[in-house]
Formats: sequence, structure tokens, C-alpha cells
Amino acid sequence: MTDQPPAVSSDERARPLGGRVAVVTGGGRGVGRAIVRALARAGAVVLAAARTEAELAATVALVAADGGAAHARPVDVTDRAAVEALVAGAVSEFGAVDVLVNNAGSFAALGPVWAVEPEAWLRDVTTNLYGPFLCARAVLPHMRARRRGVILNLAGGGAIGAAPNFTGYGSSKAGILRFTESLAKEVAPDGVFVYALNPGLVRTAMTEALLAHPEVGTYNAGFVARMAGGHDVPPERAGDLAVFLAGLRDPRLSGRLFDVNWDYASLPERAETIARDDLQLLRLRR
Repeated sequence: MTDQPPAVSSDERARPLGGRVAVVTGGGRGVGRAIVRALARAGAVVLAAARTEAELAATVALVAADGGAAHARPVDVTDRAAVEALVAGAVSEFGAVDVLVNNAGSFAALGPVWAVEPEAWLRDVTTNLYGPFLCARAVLPHMRARRRGVILNLAGGGAIGAAPNFTGYGSSKAGILRFTESLAKEVAPDGVFVYALNPGLVRTAMTEALLAHPEVGTYNAGFVARMAGGHDVPPERAGDLAVFLAGLRDPRLSGRLFDVNWDYASLPERAETIARDDLQLLRLRR
């Protein structure tokens, strides 16, 4: 008689993250809200963190209507003390942080380098790169001690290609890819996995603000055309991918970029090829 694998209940299939605790920054709207809802539907208790309390309250209400559990946590991800307090509070109240999603973002600097405001450029880099660093730094001692955890870093436009007139955003998102890979190697011995998630072109308050800019058509006509042509991606797809990655514990894939438009469900089957060919990483062509 051969041993059979343990049966998986229908509840485990429907709620694969049952018992997990997740923190999602930028969880008040857009992609962050979709990720909060998806993780909660998958069974996780989710702490939605963002600066705007009214938006967080709306997210929490939507999760409650879905039958899930979410909690609002006002925070600025560029404030070290506030980030450390967020993580300490989550561990104290819920006993763990199993998943961190670094989603909070800024796209304030629009225009050529010689014309853009330096303060706006720095705000993009600080929010999009320094914020994830602070959040990861705060949560990793806890994850490493437990020898388990997943960190998801949101990539985006400009991460793997030139971003003229969007240099603050593009540079920060390219930095996220290198940060993801480097961090994954640092924590590989500790049972912690790190992935980059590209949500695609999503219609959010941030992209709507870009469309309203009087010169965006001059700076990036392709962006305007894609949005006008209905080529944007529903934010729910980022939520689905976040649930998938939150349960992916594969050292061959840790540190790599995953896109909502890819057939990511088949990635575990192709992990050996991906690792061998050094795919889904930020690389120079030589």
C-alpha cells in the first residue's frame, strides 16, 4: 500500500492563507486595496497601512463586506519610527507578520531632469525605494527568528526599461528589482522569500492624476494612448498574483520579478529553467 498525500480540504483551497497575518502598505486605494481584499479573501488577517485614514476605513469596510478581516493602520512609510511601531504593534496584537507587501508609491516628478522639481523627484525615490527598505528592515528580525515569511515589493513602469520624463519613478522601480534580488540572497538561509510584483498599467488615482497633467501627452504619448485605448489592467489581477506569491516558497524563484500578465501559475514547473537561464531579474546585456 503506497502512502497517499494528505487530503486538502475545500476550505484550505478557498482560503490558502488562513491563519496568516499580512501588512499591506498603500492599502487605502487602487492596487493596494485590491491586494488587501484578495489576501483577506484568501484567509489572511490584513493590516492595511496608508497615510489617509478615510481611504483605509473604506478598504476595511469593503473587506468586512467580503467576509474577511482587515484593520486600518495610518502610517507614512518614509517615517522610520512609524514603520517600526506598525510592525511591533502587529506582532504584539496578532502574534506574527507572515507577509509584507510594499505597495505604497509616489509618482510626483513628471518632466525632463532639467525641469523637474528636485523635491518631487526625491519624494518618488524616498517613497518607492526607501519606504520598502524601512518596512523590510523592521519586519525581518521577526521573520528571521521564526524562519518564515514572504516580502512582496511592487515594481512598475520603468523597472526594466527606460523611463524618459519619469526618471524618479523609473529609477526607484528599477532599484526595487535589485533590492528584491539582493534581499532574497541575504535572507535565503532564514526561510524568508522575497518577490517583485508588477501589476501592469492599472487605472488608479495616481494614473488618473498623471493623465490630468497638461503635458503628459508630450512626455509620454504611449501612456496616454494605452489608457485611452482601454489597455489598462484590472487591479484585482495584482491581488490574485499577491495571493499566489504569498504561498510560494521556492528558493529558485525568490528574488525574481512576476507580472500579472504572465502565466505565473506554471512558474513552479519551470523554476529549474528560470534559475538556470537567469530569467526574471534585472541584468545587463554583455
